[in-house]
Amino acid sequence: MTTSADMAPIPYGGGAPSWYRLRRSRRARAAGGLILIILLLALAAPLTAGHDPLSGSADALLPPLTGGHALGTDHLGRDIWAQLVYGARVSLAVGILAALSATVIGTTVGAVAGYAGGWVDALLMRIAEGFQTLPRLVLALIVVALFGAGLGRLIFVIAILSWPQTARVVRASFLSLREAPFVDAARVAGMGAGAIVAGEILPNVLAPIVVTGSLDVATAILLEAALGFFGLGDPNRVSWGGMLNQAQPYLRQAWWMSLFPGLAISLVVLGFNVLGDSLNDALNPRLGEGE
Repeated sequence: MTTSADMAPIPYGGGAPSWYRLRRSRRARAAGGLILIILLLALAAPLTAGHDPLSGSADALLPPLTGGHALGTDHLGRDIWAQLVYGARVSLAVGILAALSATVIGTTVGAVAGYAGGWVDALLMRIAEGFQTLPRLVLALIVVALFGAGLGRLIFVIAILSWPQTARVVRASFLSLREAPFVDAARVAGMGAGAIVAGEILPNVLAPIVVTGSLDVATAILLEAALGFFGLGDPNRVSWGGMLNQAQPYLRQAWWMSLFPGLAISLVVLGFNVLGDSLNDALNPRLGEGE
C-alpha cells in the first residue's frame, strides 16, 4: 500500500544535514566571512570611511600610508579607502537587487514553462534562449548609454539580462517533479494549479534557485563594474568600476588608484562564487549518500 511517506518528494537539499555540511566547509566559512565583513563595512560607511569620498583636497596622488590616508588618494585628493567603502554600497546593492529581481523573473517564467508544458513551454524557452544569445555587456552598454545610468536603471538592465539561466534551472526541476506521486496526490485532493506550483513543487526547487541566485550576484557585480569602467556608471555615486575608469591615466604614476578597487571587485566576486559552489555541494543530496 502506498503511504504518505512514499509520495513525499526527494528534496535537492537535505535540511539539517545540508546546513551541517555547509558549516563544516572551510571554503563556505571563509567566503561567507569575507562577504559579511564587506557588507558590514558598506553599511557602516559613514563610521568606517573616515573621509568624504567625493571631497577633493590638495593632497593629490598621495601613496598609501601617507598624510593620514591608509590607501592613498586619487588625482583629486580624494581618499581611496573612503571611496572603496562607499563603492561597496553600490556594488553590493546592484549585485543583490539585480540578482534578486532576475531570480523572481526567472523563477516565474521557469515555473510556468515547466508546469504548463506544450506550446507555453516552447514559447517561453525560445524567449529565454533569445536573451541568452545576446552579448550581455554590449547590450547593457547600449541601453545605459541611450537611457542614462541611474542606479535603478542599472539594476533593471542587469536583471533583464540575467533571468534566463534561473528560468532554465527552474523549468528543468519542474519538469522532473510535475508528475511526481506527491503532485498527483495534490491533484486528486482537489488543489488548483497555482496551489500545486507554489505549495508543493516550488519549495522543493528552492535549493538550486538559491545557488543560481548567489552566482548571479557575482555576475551582476562584474557587469556593474564593467559599466562603471566604461564611464557608464551612476555619476552621482562612487563605484569600484568608476574608480577604475578614473585610474586609467595614472596607472604608472599612481598604481594604488587601480589596485585597490580591482582587488575589491576580485575578492567580492570570488567570495560569491565560492559561496555558490559551497551551497551547491552542501545542498546536493548525492553527497550525503555515503555518510
